[in-house]
Amino acid sequence: MMMTGNRIVGPDARAKLLGASRFEDSRLVRFTFKPFDVRWCYLDNIRPLFSEPSPQLIAEQGCGARFFVTRDAADKLDEGIPFVWASAVCDYHALDGEARHFPVSLKRPSGGLLGENPIRVPNTSRLAQGYLGSVGAADHSYLCEHALAIGYSTAYLSENRDGIRTDWPRIPLPSTSSAFDASAALGARVAELLDPSQPFSGGIRLGALSAAAGGSLDPATDLAVTARWGVAGRGGICMPSTGKLNEREYTADELSAIAGHATALGMTRGESVALLGETCFDVHLNDLAYWRCVPSAVWRYTIGGYQVIKKWLSYREHALLGRDLKVDEARYVTEMVRRIAALVLMGPELDTNYERVKADTWEWGK
Repeated sequence: MMMTGNRIVGPDARAKLLGASRFEDSRLVRFTFKPFDVRWCYLDNIRPLFSEPSPQLIAEQGCGARFFVTRDAADKLDEGIPFVWASAVCDYHALDGEARHFPVSLKRPSGGLLGENPIRVPNTSRLAQGYLGSVGAADHSYLCEHALAIGYSTAYLSENRDGIRTDWPRIPLPSTSSAFDASAALGARVAELLDPSQPFSGGIRLGALSAAAGGSLDPATDLAVTARWGVAGRGGICMPSTGKLNEREYTADELSAIAGHATALGMTRGESVALLGETCFDVHLNDLAYWRCVPSAVWRYTIGGYQVIKKWLSYREHALLGRDLKVDEARYVTEMVRRIAALVLMGPELDTNYERVKADTWEWGK
């Protein structure tokens, strides 16, 4: 609040806030800044703390909140996937085309004397409720999970590219409860991978933090991001830069790790490599440390117009962040690599699901 920018005059805003509000620690919450980039912020419906506060949206925070987030039109030709899933309110620019939140469910009073312990009810329109009832869907809260399963299908994004780019994405609805339940279950798996608050311990053992000269790294001195992943643009705004990475072939050990994971998924090594990319990247923090073997499809993975891992790194450049990475932050990049790899390897399942739904859709509005 000492800075001026984005229609806010810092000193004036600070004086107003000190006079008009009182600090509440319950307002310190997780905040989805960009895909896979979840931070902490002080979130309140006070202008100019946030230039455009959203009272109804912020009221849905907590109590098991989940949000299906998309945009009304793409701002970039290379947008990638126009959907994100979050258990925390997203920044307005979490997607390049401006994030629009759809709460999966809404808070309602529990009916108790004091209205404590609110319950959540599915956030569905009457038309949507009519659809869910007509196909006998067991759980009305799974409509967003179905949309997520379709939205992360490469086949869906490719076949509908022009329409998706220029308007709200249209999601086909399956005509049977079995198809709906199967699609929603698939979407729930996608949601878990997209949500960093959900535990994750699986995936292919790639993307490990490594020392360029071999041996071990000193977390006290070796974790500064100085490979020029981000630079300060006009007004101090962070802009992605070139960084330092090395593209190469997989080693025999890395191919073995891919093969072992492929077998568990019922795939061949060749099928997995075709999805992940025929090459990989060693992605450097600096001259001393790098993340070893980030598959090329994972490195290039783009959500909402942002190349996910590269965008995360750009904000952590030492000159912009003002400090080195912490150990858990460096390890989180490895987790991102493995979560995104798992999403990439779901591709055939997601495409098969889309084709099944497309072949037998519910007539919308009937």
